[in-house]
Amino acid sequence: MSALTVFFTGLYYIAAITLIGGLAYRIYEYSRTPAPLNIPTTPAPTTRVGVSLRMAREVVLFESLFKSNKWIWVFGWLFHVCLALVLIRHVRYFQDPVCEIIAFIQPFGMYASIGMVIGLLGLWARRFLVDRVRYISTPSDHLMLALLVGIGLTGMSMTFVAHTDIVALKGFTMGLITFDWQPVPNDFNLLAHLFLVALLMLVFPISKLLHVPGVFFSPTRNQVDNPRERRHIAPWAAALDKEQV
Repeated sequence: MSALTVFFTGLYYIAAITLIGGLAYRIYEYSRTPAPLNIPTTPAPTTRVGVSLRMAREVVLFESLFKSNKWIWVFGWLFHVCLALVLIRHVRYFQDPVCEIIAFIQPFGMYASIGMVIGLLGLWARRFLVDRVRYISTPSDHLMLALLVGIGLTGMSMTFVAHTDIVALKGFTMGLITFDWQPVPNDFNLLAHLFLVALLMLVFPISKLLHVPGVFFSPTRNQVDNPRERRHIAPWAAALDKEQV
């Protein structure tokens, strides 16, 4: 294997282990964090079914963002929906043969990359144009958005500007899964895209992108609004009560 193939093969194994291990650890931390108070954002559901529906609307439709700021919601929702289509489209690089649903999504995912970048640029512009957001924005916020935009632009360049060797690329990605390593195509746009994606995987567990799993552990969203019907006792407080008894 060439040095380039060895580098990207090793990089992706390290990035995958970091991403999976880091996310697992963060989720474990979230699950262990006590929620001593009943603090759902009102108006809130009074049943578990209602909470599940609320979480579904939050995850799929960004309900709270829609209520608070419509134009930010447009760019945010556009980015996330288009990103989902792009990610689903990329499943073809890890399947042989490609299932019919993934094949059907290919043209939608291809043009969704444009919407993804537009959404990112809109969210990035917000950090410059809105005074209160610009004041609290840190260099890491801008660098993360730049990284995502770079991933989107390098991916689009291979679709709309200079096509890469898809067969060779699929051989490389399938080889990562089967441990039958194949040469990575020596294409600048592809190599830049692969490097930026690996960098995103490495920093994901320590970045603000952790809101992806974190939303499911937010007490303002996942709690039932029933303080009068049922006393809220945190697990650690319940354990202390048992010890005192």
